[in-house]
Amino acid sequence: MTTSRLEAFSDGVLAIIITIMVLELKAPLGNRFEDLTPLVPKLLSYVFSFIYVGIYWNNHHHLFQIMSTVSGKVLLSNLHLLFWLSLIPFATAWMGETNFAQDTVTIYCSILLLCAIAFSILGKMSIASEGKDSPIAKAIGNGRKETFSILLYGASVLLSFFLPIVALILVYIVAIIWLVPDSRIEKLT
Repeated sequence: MTTSRLEAFSDGVLAIIITIMVLELKAPLGNRFEDLTPLVPKLLSYVFSFIYVGIYWNNHHHLFQIMSTVSGKVLLSNLHLLFWLSLIPFATAWMGETNFAQDTVTIYCSILLLCAIAFSILGKMSIASEGKDSPIAKAIGNGRKETFSILLYGASVLLSFFLPIVALILVYIVAIIWLVPDSRIEKLT
């Protein structure tokens, strides 16, 4: 199978995820700017999660841009990734509703960790599908960037029990690392 159907399905799921997140934002009851103040945690939570979903969409697109076919293992690992990504709106809403309470930050960081693990698995399955000498294998290489990200996410989960804000800073550092399109893949396209 070619990658186009998988990409189209994934794009649709990611669009729905973003739509669900924005629908969680309710307009304030008042009509003044200061009425927005209680919404600041929700807005921040939404902005950060929107950036994350956008990063995954971007890197997902780049990954499949250099692949020629999709195997059953790639399909399943892609569904695995989409499952964890689909939980981001829940964690985003909960974290925003509770002013970044410790338990909600722990859930948020845990979901981001599981998304990163799932994306790493998708990369490994893509290499297995395309072959060790394929462009995708050359682009991803030994997966140091992925491994480093997973380690930072794991540290954020542990830190979230004691220092939730520091945990969030860690996950946003990972976002900054991935914000720029993956240059390993950019070089091959």
